[in-house]
Amino acid sequence: MTTIQLNSRILFLSDDPNAVERQLQGENLALVEAGALRDNISTDEITPATVGTVWDERLGRYPYTGFVSGGLYPIGTDAVKNGGFAVTVAGKRYGKGSSREHSPRAEHTAGIRLIIAESFERIYRQNADNLGLFTSTDFSLVERIQQGEPIDIEELVASRDAQAAAILRHGGLLRYGRARMKMISLPPADTATAGPRTLVEKIIAKHLAVTGDSRASLKAGSGAFVRPDWRFLIEYYTPMCAHMLHAEFGRPLQLHDAPSVRLFEDHTSYVHRSIAHARAGLVPAIQNVAREHRKFGEEYGLISHGLLADGVGSEGISHPMMSERYALPGQIVVGTDSHTTHSGALGCIAFGVGSTEMANALVTGLVRITVPASLRIELAGRLAAGVSAKDVVLHLLADPRIQAGSGVGKVFEFTGPVIAQLSTDERATLTNMTAELGGFTGIVAPDQETVRFLRERRGIDFQLEDWMHSDPGASYAEIIQIDCSTLAPMVARPGDPGNGVPVSELGDRPKVDIAYGGSCTGGKREDFDAYHQVLSWAVERGLRVHADVKLYLQFGTIDVRDYCVKKGYLHVFERAGAEMLQPSCGACVNGGPGTSGRADEITISAINRNFPGRCGPGKVWLASPATVAASAIAGEIAAFSEVQARADEGSLHAG
Repeated sequence: MTTIQLNSRILFLSDDPNAVERQLQGENLALVEAGALRDNISTDEITPATVGTVWDERLGRYPYTGFVSGGLYPIGTDAVKNGGFAVTVAGKRYGKGSSREHSPRAEHTAGIRLIIAESFERIYRQNADNLGLFTSTDFSLVERIQQGEPIDIEELVASRDAQAAAILRHGGLLRYGRARMKMISLPPADTATAGPRTLVEKIIAKHLAVTGDSRASLKAGSGAFVRPDWRFLIEYYTPMCAHMLHAEFGRPLQLHDAPSVRLFEDHTSYVHRSIAHARAGLVPAIQNVAREHRKFGEEYGLISHGLLADGVGSEGISHPMMSERYALPGQIVVGTDSHTTHSGALGCIAFGVGSTEMANALVTGLVRITVPASLRIELAGRLAAGVSAKDVVLHLLADPRIQAGSGVGKVFEFTGPVIAQLSTDERATLTNMTAELGGFTGIVAPDQETVRFLRERRGIDFQLEDWMHSDPGASYAEIIQIDCSTLAPMVARPGDPGNGVPVSELGDRPKVDIAYGGSCTGGKREDFDAYHQVLSWAVERGLRVHADVKLYLQFGTIDVRDYCVKKGYLHVFERAGAEMLQPSCGACVNGGPGTSGRADEITISAINRNFPGRCGPGKVWLASPATVAASAIAGEIAAFSEVQARADEGSLHAG
């Protein structure tokens, strides 16, 4: 029997800031004294994006510095480490949002050895496993730990699959990899064809590898390793990967199949205009992160997509660039970002991983997964004019079944008549925001639209194969049907992407200070078609962006920029009063123009997340590209159809 002796200091992440403060002052609370525990604690709250400048043991200074309780930020730098806490306790869906491993690594480095929560997001929990940080949903552990009882490690791993349990027993993935991943073999050839399969099961079967603790099983919940076709890193994660690998294996490293690795410098290329980073004095540190990223690429001869020639903006955001340049139907793509799921629109499995997972993948060529169950999302009917894929996903995020966690860790297979009507760019909005839905990935079976996209965007004459679809009789955890003909333009209220509501149901319309169109979700070609549709309509009527609003439009990739130039869009955007920005993640990660500088500012944004603090101290509403542009014209949140009606009535401002 191997036990873990945890000290009795437990940090309850309570909705009551007074309860949090009492714990930081040295008081030990019982569970009943902590009050309501916070649900939906995101990785932006565990470690704000600005903590991305640190990738080593210094991370232990920063856990929960973005945590919001009762509207306050009660946990400061060094508070957790100085408080001697060994256990953290929280509510539902712990670790939402980014795949950044900075969050569990900060907790672990600060002395936290166990996280207890009602439920966990997939990427967060897998990252925690990879670091040797235990997680549990068993609240009976709280009293036992406070009474000084040692906890058997086997009890902590009993509910996990064999692979996850083995990784935790070894103290993390890299140690496990050294001990258990020397013998790798292919599964039996018939694994890919046994019984009715979903498309995802077929793709996994074609990429399975058998190791010491994984078998050729496609049973949902079982642990497995797969060999991806593409691995990519963004600059925030590369230094941590390099640090881990060199510490564990020395240098030089022997990277597995280096030509299938890509590096992207996409998150920090506008940091020189980031309010948050400038105020915190972090711009030099961020620039150092980027330098370390480039140094790793140069040392190992990796293909990199970096800054533009003048140093402002980048070649593009990693996720859409993977779709525009690399991913193909039937492949597996992994990247160090939760929105890697973007490429699922092409009919491949694409998912995000943390730094340890990627470090292991760089040297072994294998990526760990827990075989996911699938949800079948049937999009029936026909979208009304002015309703887009962003409205569909905001509606789905507000669905009570999704709110209750039905999608956590699962595949979202999007199908139905509406999918047939959507372009690949619009499908990518759905698969991209599978990250917000809590899913493992999103996927759309490839069809003639996929063939068109690959031919027109990449010059590839792709031939669909007979197996590239889900079989009749394939098993689904649940089927969710949505009558899309009933949908209207949506927004998500500040705080969480799941706070969706139709624009028409808003009473008092919030005045808008900032409108932002960009990011991987809102910076694609067809998103710019939508911005242009609204803004060209306005310009033709002598209208422009409201005097109290600043509108930023930021290309997702240089391909999108060149498309807009070719179409003649830039002249219209500039006449309307928009500021054009070169490709970058930018405002979506507090990394450039489009973020707020004051708590009383209101932003409407085409990005994917509006967690507290993600885009500055102000409040962020999520919306479709058309609604973002229309709201910029109106000066308040409004759908395009509403703005058009006001113009017809003569009640819209001019000039």
